[in-house]
Amino acid sequence: MNRKQVPVELIFQIFSLLIAFILVHGTYVTLIRPQADTFIAHEHKQMSHDRDYVQKRNFYVVMRDYEQEACVVLMLWAFAILGYKSLSGWRQQRLMDQDILQLPENLPIGPEDTRELIKRIDELPRQTNSYLLPRALRAGIGRFAATHNVQDSATAMRTACESENDRLEAELSTIRYIAWAIPSVGFIGTVRGIGAALSQANRAVEGDITGVTQSLGVAFNSTFIALVISIVLMFFIHQLQLMQERLVLDTEAYCDTNLITRLRINLLP
Repeated sequence: MNRKQVPVELIFQIFSLLIAFILVHGTYVTLIRPQADTFIAHEHKQMSHDRDYVQKRNFYVVMRDYEQEACVVLMLWAFAILGYKSLSGWRQQRLMDQDILQLPENLPIGPEDTRELIKRIDELPRQTNSYLLPRALRAGIGRFAATHNVQDSATAMRTACESENDRLEAELSTIRYIAWAIPSVGFIGTVRGIGAALSQANRAVEGDITGVTQSLGVAFNSTFIALVISIVLMFFIHQLQLMQERLVLDTEAYCDTNLITRLRINLLP
């Protein structure tokens, strides 16, 4: 079942990256860079007529460089992956409101009931069957049927939850890599801008500092945008991690309440 899910998520990540690049690059080509070039030309004209003119800040100018474009692409890609995983977590959380075992309240569960309970879980839709809660219940019921031991059943259930927690943590590696890559891309812009500014130092000595200021603008703007995006992205990453941790804890609580505490041995005289 997991082998069928992994390619789906991989394909989603590839297509989401491609779509993010197309949307962002199209916006940059048709809107951001033309607007930035128009604003810069206007500012140069104003400065040439008035030496005391103070150059203004502009959103399009701040966003115009390639590093900022790459950061926005990575941000949208990360948000797409976050949305995919959040939707999956939300669906699994909704499953907690359902009575999967379909047993009367406070009815004890004996070893002779386990086959019927596993059958009820197997009758769930295929996608629902792959969720954590049915898998944890199936693990606990299966261990109880094999050993007739309540403690073994609880251990099997918690092992399934811990394994899921480790898997969810490992699957966040792609998003964490993106969160790491965004400030790195911004730093590349900083290095590129400072290098370009130093290469024009001779013109600055002669009194023309226009090229130096533009290059330094690239350096500072790329770092600024990358850090802002990184701060926002890390907030949503932590929210997703919190959702996943709550899912595992709620699954353990559900299994304890609806299964483990109701298991009994030697119910029949």
